[in-house]
Amino acid sequence: MNDHDSERIAGLLEEMGLARSATPEGADLLVYNTCSIREKADNRLAGHLGTAARLKREDGEKLVVVAGCLAQSRRTEFLADFPFVDIVVGPQNLHQLPTLLQRRLACGAPVGAFDEATTSWSADLPRCRVPGPAAWVQIVAGCSNFCSYCIVPYVRGPEASRPAADILAEVARLVADGVRQVTFLGQNVNAYGKEPGFAGRERFADILERSTSVPGLARIRFMTSHPKDVSDALIDVMARPNQVCEHLHLPAQSGSDRILSAMRRGYDRRGYLDLVRRLRGAVPDLALTTDLIVGFPGESEDDFMDTVSLVEECGFDGAYTFVYSPRAQTDAARLPGRSTCEVTERRMGRLVTVVQEAAKDRNQALLGRTVEVMVERPSRQRSGEVMGRTRGHKPVNFTSGAAPGELVMVELTEATSTSFRGRRVA
Repeated sequence: MNDHDSERIAGLLEEMGLARSATPEGADLLVYNTCSIREKADNRLAGHLGTAARLKREDGEKLVVVAGCLAQSRRTEFLADFPFVDIVVGPQNLHQLPTLLQRRLACGAPVGAFDEATTSWSADLPRCRVPGPAAWVQIVAGCSNFCSYCIVPYVRGPEASRPAADILAEVARLVADGVRQVTFLGQNVNAYGKEPGFAGRERFADILERSTSVPGLARIRFMTSHPKDVSDALIDVMARPNQVCEHLHLPAQSGSDRILSAMRRGYDRRGYLDLVRRLRGAVPDLALTTDLIVGFPGESEDDFMDTVSLVEECGFDGAYTFVYSPRAQTDAARLPGRSTCEVTERRMGRLVTVVQEAAKDRNQALLGRTVEVMVERPSRQRSGEVMGRTRGHKPVNFTSGAAPGELVMVELTEATSTSFRGRRVA
């Protein structure tokens, strides 16, 4: 979602007549679009802002903008902590950035705008899209789940669904511009159309189904899916031969019922495993990825081993593994029983090893198969190679002169836990 919003921020600025600078040193305006879901992102921003402070001391005419979720979550103290920042703007107020720039230049004092209560679609803003055959399409804003550890509902507001006609019109425009693949975005795409007061009758499966009729669209992806909202209709659409890719990112977060309850995830271990079995039964070639949290307050060794065994039972194709980060405003931040750094590091190391072993086993089982790959860009590994992805979203490097967006058939010849090397056959 931040990648998508950053394209919209760039579009707004270019519409104002600004152009990209090759370096921060050569820029008049420095813009940082932030995430606040984990402490690591906060720390990275602090490092970048240290650079911004130095550049502004060297050139007092530079303006510094901090946008996005961290700006929203820390709005009360942000300017006190970083007094050299000129503009602070939350994710629901990106459309106000041109006005804020004008106000800052007129008054000479820092300005900001924050409003998590009203839905504002960044998808409606001008766009400066990253070149390539794939594009993001926002379909849901906000989140209404209030998982006990997550700050997203507090900074992006409640779930709201974008009108289906607007979504499909954007897809058609993108395809007309040469896009071959779209990825539908939302904190929980499966919640599409479920909020009170939604004016349409569509659900997420309907959006997928209708998108398959857009001429020239080769692939459809989506993220992220909440396990409690995966519908039979969604599984049915994924199981049919169409452009919807056989990849599902399905965050589990934990394999322990006790921890899942404390997280307020809305499902238990058995329910998650049953869903995985249904998905794999309906979509045999499904690539399943997930999110996992280590060190949630109160997590015992038995709880952690439940997560390890969940990974082993599900055989994930990949996982984003995170150390729990306490986030202000969330209920989990007030829970006792946090693990020591030593315990958390040991558990994280073990979990990463188990995830990588499962992913490598699944990839090794695919060796010798010929699969469809969409070329994305030149490979960073070897000259003369390109990198593309399978329908299961797995990267493949192979020798070819194919252009980005081309669909080619590739035999998979080597595998790691995260990628393949292949040989083009057609």
